[in-house]
Amino acid sequence: MTETHPYEPFVPTNSTILILGSFPGLHQTRKLNDYEEWFYGAKRNKFWKIIETVYSTELKTVIDKKKLLTLKGIAITDIILKAKRKQESNLDKHLYDIEFNLNAIKEIIENPKIVKVFFTSQFVEKHFKKLFPDYNKAECLPSPSPRSARISLEDKIKIYKEKLPN
Repeated sequence: MTETHPYEPFVPTNSTILILGSFPGLHQTRKLNDYEEWFYGAKRNKFWKIIETVYSTELKTVIDKKKLLTLKGIAITDIILKAKRKQESNLDKHLYDIEFNLNAIKEIIENPKIVKVFFTSQFVEKHFKKLFPDYNKAECLPSPSPRSARISLEDKIKIYKEKLPN
């Protein structure tokens, strides 16, 4: 079954950076949860915990998250628009028949205000570099995924704090 990304790119008019993820988990694409969700909405993903700590603020709702991203000039979207999954798995490596989110990403990165793209995984970085081989204002942040345990949460927070706008 092909799953379609459930969220539109979030691009405040003052965006100077883009955080680019991969694709939501199956509970999000299939709307299997009762709680409010948005990008990085999987319960075990640490993205919003990292962002809360970096900016010393609580982000309880999607509105809170959008307000903070707007304040900081941060756009957010994912590299995949549609995909199928093997083994009902949330792992990026189990995504196939991928349709990339090319038009949205191209529109964002062609905006001269965007000075940096940050990837949330090496999977995203690899695909982005194939799709946009001449784009050189990008780098990979540590993955907020719980499967990425090579770096402690504290070290991830430290790196995000160094890289993201104040």
